[in-house]
Amino acid sequence: MKTQREILFDILSGKDSSQIGKWLLFPYAPTAYYVDVRNHSEYKKIHEVSLSNAIILNRRNMAVVPNFTDEVKTTSVDGRTTVVYKDMSFYQEITMQPDGSRKVKKLLTTEEDIINYSKLPVLKDKDVIYNYMDKQLDKYLAEKHDFPEEYGSMMLDIGEPILHLYHISELQEFSIWSLTANEYVETYLENTMERYRHIYTYCLEKDLADVYFMVGSELASPPLVSRKTFQEWIVPYAQELIALVHSYDKFVIQHYHGQIKEILPDFLTMNPDALHTIESPPIGDCTLEEAFKVVGDNIALIGNIQYDEFRSLTPEQMTTRVKEIKERCKGKRFILSPTAGPFDQEPHENIINNYLAFINA
Repeated sequence: MKTQREILFDILSGKDSSQIGKWLLFPYAPTAYYVDVRNHSEYKKIHEVSLSNAIILNRRNMAVVPNFTDEVKTTSVDGRTTVVYKDMSFYQEITMQPDGSRKVKKLLTTEEDIINYSKLPVLKDKDVIYNYMDKQLDKYLAEKHDFPEEYGSMMLDIGEPILHLYHISELQEFSIWSLTANEYVETYLENTMERYRHIYTYCLEKDLADVYFMVGSELASPPLVSRKTFQEWIVPYAQELIALVHSYDKFVIQHYHGQIKEILPDFLTMNPDALHTIESPPIGDCTLEEAFKVVGDNIALIGNIQYDEFRSLTPEQMTTRVKEIKERCKGKRFILSPTAGPFDQEPHENIINNYLAFINA
């Protein structure tokens, strides 16, 4: 019988698609964005069942490296973060409202902001970047040592050039910049790409993971920006990083939530080994059949039971959903998974029962 690791790499490499893989998105070591499933009273039982029945991709991050050189000064006081470089300054502020909600003023809110921000000196010095990476290495290697390899693979999530810019920008302005300030966004992305080349190369040279999880393509795509902008802000950078990973005989899974149908052919250009997660209407706009018609056998697909279905379906309905998707994807490069990970700290009993039904089906 094949291990989950062997099943994973058979699918990612296209070597064998006779068996459908299954992935719960449960990492092995704790993360900031998911429940610690190994130590949570409810999730623990699912984790233990999954060890021999589902692929585990131990998602980690090794990219805690400053975006800019020391010339750029950042301070944070009472919910206000200020970034200063020469005579330019930017600030982000979080204020609590009377109803208990938070109001967030993003760092970049005007065209002048992106023009000035593109002038900040991005940290590109290989030696400085490697020094930051070295400081994280022992902790990561300890986690890698503790992870039983037969369960699946270590998976590094270290980002793409668009990531930081998206999260610090007012999204309405971000969209408009694709029409009015495109050259400044591209200047920022080109400079940031030099930083990412060093970070990826460091990880690849040290053989830190067999799988890389790339999150970023969904952040600059239709309908927020045009397909043309997607092809300028996302495609060339992802294509280069994926080629770099492949040059070390490692694998890439690209992540994308939302409306993917229009840009799906562009993923063939970027050339990942797998794409997660294809979402059917009404959440997304692409069925698995439509996706396979475009990508054929060139990219493995991962998905696509919505996380909300783990809340709303009965275990019997979940069993039916799993069996139906398995039948539709028989003989194709496919890994069945939820569209999102375990983030409910106090999960309803139905969620736990549906994870069990998912695995058993």
